[in-house]
Amino acid sequence: MFAFTVRRIAQGLIVMVVISFIGFAIKHNFGDPVRELVGERVTPVERAQIRQQLGLNDPFLMQYGRFLNDALHGDLGRSYFFKKPVTEVIMSKAPATLELVFCASLIVIFLSIPLGIYSAIHPKNIWSRIIMSGSILGVSMPVFLTAILLIYIFSVELGWLPSFGRGETVKLFGFWNSGMLTKDGLLHLIMPSIALSSIMLPLFIRLIRSEMMEVLESEYVKYAWAKGIKAKRVWYVHAFKNTLLPVITVGGVQLGIMVAFTILTETVFQWQGMGSMFIQSVERADTALMVSYIVVVGFIFVVVNTIVDIIYGLVNPTVRVTGRK
Repeated sequence: MFAFTVRRIAQGLIVMVVISFIGFAIKHNFGDPVRELVGERVTPVERAQIRQQLGLNDPFLMQYGRFLNDALHGDLGRSYFFKKPVTEVIMSKAPATLELVFCASLIVIFLSIPLGIYSAIHPKNIWSRIIMSGSILGVSMPVFLTAILLIYIFSVELGWLPSFGRGETVKLFGFWNSGMLTKDGLLHLIMPSIALSSIMLPLFIRLIRSEMMEVLESEYVKYAWAKGIKAKRVWYVHAFKNTLLPVITVGGVQLGIMVAFTILTETVFQWQGMGSMFIQSVERADTALMVSYIVVVGFIFVVVNTIVDIIYGLVNPTVRVTGRK
């Protein structure tokens, strides 16, 4: 298991190096950092001097080496618009995005598992057909349209929920602004969380249903029925336990994708997180902030998937054996 874990971590580090290289290449070829720093009034001679001082005339690989070294020390550059290190900007925006992803993940977990199991156990039931029809609708509907529909129904027509912003927040640990500890913050979280979860919820319902139906047809489940084991034990212990393996794998990938999909959700709800920050950085050609967002989201994606691979290796030892071949 130790060797398996080391291999997965090494693979994650390689992926991070590739992501950082792509991000730096974008930064290197997108816009002029000197122009963003000094504006248009500086003479060409002064611009050339500044470029030399910043090392922008050095070979590409030398500049990338400096960027990688700085990144390892937590320095991803300085935002041209905010006039401060991009790590500070990201840290101020990250709580909003991570809380949104966390709440959306809870909705996905606590709805997809019972609905998927129910529709697998009772495939011909009217409620199972309604669940599957709803999941098809959810897969087909883009997240921004879901968000707009929620705003129209629950904010415009009914007036039950706020339509934009984070609401009241509480500062924790000196840097984390949380909206999950106030009533107003929780009310603001409801619709964005539902909209974001609509991306993954139908997928997980269908995945759990299909995997569970396949497991229910396996020989060891039939043997469990033949032994006279109670139905609930067969369903929730024998069948569902083996359904979890592919769900864990897909879940890790989709969690990283959900972080990236917050861009659309945050734009519609004016949610001041990393997604809306990225859109603003593109509009303002703030390359340092753009690259930092790519690196941070890539890091989250790699960490989550590495943890999922390790958990999968613990649950299914055959993966560790296959990985050594």
